Formats: sequence, C-alpha cells, structure tokens
Amino acid sequence: MAGNKGSKYYDIFLDYRLWLTRRGRGEVLGHDQFMLLQKIDEGETLTYAAESLGMSYRKAWDRIRICEREMGFPLIETTRGGRDGGGTALSEDGKKLLDAYISLRAEMDILIKEKVKKFFHSVNE
Repeated sequence: MAGNKGSKYYDIFLDYRLWLTRRGRGEVLGHDQFMLLQKIDEGETLTYAAESLGMSYRKAWDRIRICEREMGFPLIETTRGGRDGGGTALSEDGKKLLDAYISLRAEMDILIKEKVKKFFHSVNE
C-alpha cells in the first residue's frame, strides 16, 4: 500500500521482476523459470511444479531446456521411471543459482520497500 486510506495512491503498488539476460540474446532465466526451480527444490516433480504454476509439462520442460542451453550447464537432473518412479532434482549448479537468486530477491525486497516508501511519501506530500 502506498498511501493512507482515501489517498489517491492507496491502491497503488510497485512490483518488480528480476531475470538474467545474455548479451544480445535477451532473457535467459526469468521469474517463471526460477519458480519452477524452486518448486523442484521443494521436492515437487516437474509435472506438479508446472501444474502449480499454470503451465503444461511440455512448456515447463522446454523453458528449463532453453535456460540450460543458454546458461551452458544443467539446472536439473532427472531419473527415469521404473519401480520407484522417476524424479527431478536440481543439479549442483541449479541449486547454487536458485539459492543466490532467493538471497538476492530477499535483499532487493528490503531495498525496494525502503525506496518505494520514500517515493510514495514524496508524491503524497
């Protein structure tokens, strides 16, 4: 919330997204891909992670593969089905990347909140 009840900015919020880009090629790893990685890290299958984010398994798989190709290393590791069923887990690099993103996002949330408060204070004067 950006203002007191009744102020013109009461229902206005600031939102932001973080993503990784490759020079001259655009987005490599964005919000949706990080959310997929986070769901997988929480122990969800790629199928369930995709469904919980409102995307198809194929779309999720394609997004992960494109990210891996652009990054140059695997983000996830899969095991084939069978008696115990298959599975998906983050690779070591995928886990490091996700952990760094979560840490950066937490720090950015604090900074953004402070700056937004200052911004809306100045426009509400």
